[in-house]
Amino acid sequence: MFDPKKLLDDLLGTKIPGTESTIRDKAGQATQLAKDNPIATGAIAAVLLGTGAGRALTGTALKVGGLAAVAGLAYKAYQNYRGGGEPDAEAARDPELLPPPVDSGFRPEEAPQGETEFALSLVRAMIAAARADGHIDQEERGRIADRLKLSGVGAEAEAFLVSELKNPVDLDALVSAARTEAQRVELYTASRLAIEPESRAERGYLDMLAGRLQLPDALVDHIEATVSSAKEPAGTVETSDKPEPGGPASPW
Repeated sequence: MFDPKKLLDDLLGTKIPGTESTIRDKAGQATQLAKDNPIATGAIAAVLLGTGAGRALTGTALKVGGLAAVAGLAYKAYQNYRGGGEPDAEAARDPELLPPPVDSGFRPEEAPQGETEFALSLVRAMIAAARADGHIDQEERGRIADRLKLSGVGAEAEAFLVSELKNPVDLDALVSAARTEAQRVELYTASRLAIEPESRAERGYLDMLAGRLQLPDALVDHIEATVSSAKEPAGTVETSDKPEPGGPASPW
């Protein structure tokens, strides 16, 4: 069985705790391949290989590991919401992402179903969000599978990701996987981290997810501001990773 916590690190491009490597480092060998073959690969491949995933995490959020990053950002957004201030990405920017306090409900080790099982739910939430912008057909799944082999995630994780892309999104199962208020905030935070919601479909999916998770609009706005504060400015994304004019449209 693959490690869902490690896969979450890979999806977010965060450093694996205790090492200096990231999934984006491993995916370097695939970057030129993506540039030479600008095709619509499907959302999750873009996340893994950095070929159109939008803005990447920066600062402490990049270094602490995926599960800790989701928990820390979710808790920060929740505290800002509880404080009653206006959502502001610049104000939310912080050079250090601190771990949530013990007994806050946002600590991964406090997950009632176990942190590994909840990490798997976060991975599924990210995949579902990444699929929101369009249909991934059999040919596209084959292309994704080829790129996953280059990403170094491992055979079991590859099989899981391909299966998740093939099966219909089960929103009921995703929502029910969040057993506490804190986990509902974390599930939405992970979904928002997976994508830059530039299309109507992506924005609509996030709005629907927030509604199903019963998150107040003001809290969602704070999550948006906090996630935005933890990512690179939009202008730093390399445009060379995008399809050339006239080529197939990217799902992002």
